[in-house]
Amino acid sequence: MDAPVFDHAWIARHIPHQGAMCLLDHVIEWDAEHIVCIATSHRRDDHPLRFRGRLSAAVAIEYAAQAMAAHGAAIAARTEAPAVGFLTAVRGVRFGVDRLDTLDAPLRCEAHRLSGDARNILYAFEVRAGEQRVAEGRATVMLDADDTLGLANAAT
Repeated sequence: MDAPVFDHAWIARHIPHQGAMCLLDHVIEWDAEHIVCIATSHRRDDHPLRFRGRLSAAVAIEYAAQAMAAHGAAIAARTEAPAVGFLTAVRGVRFGVDRLDTLDAPLRCEAHRLSGDARNILYAFEVRAGEQRVAEGRATVMLDADDTLGLANAAT
């Protein structure tokens, strides 16, 4: 296993997913255009996204989304506070398995920034367990959604 660049504690401090919902163990590499994270939480019996004792392969999208959030935080750590982001669309998703909880190998979650601006970023993602492709596709993240959707002043 590659040495972590950022550990679970760093991830938990820098992405909005907290407690058991912070699914990633560590970041093993990143640069301005991509990130690679490792996770073993899919093997936990108390995984918060299990339904009727099973963890659907669709949850791989959440793992990828958290990798994207960690990527944004890593980039922002160089210059500013990370922007709040929301996953607004996923496209072209293909699954290689039905369930995550039956996989013994750690999940390798990769996200590659394809394009973007100050408001939206398009990522390609892939989640693997060893040599097994778990999921791949594209996802759009909207940044600073509170401002964009008029939610920043909604509570006042």
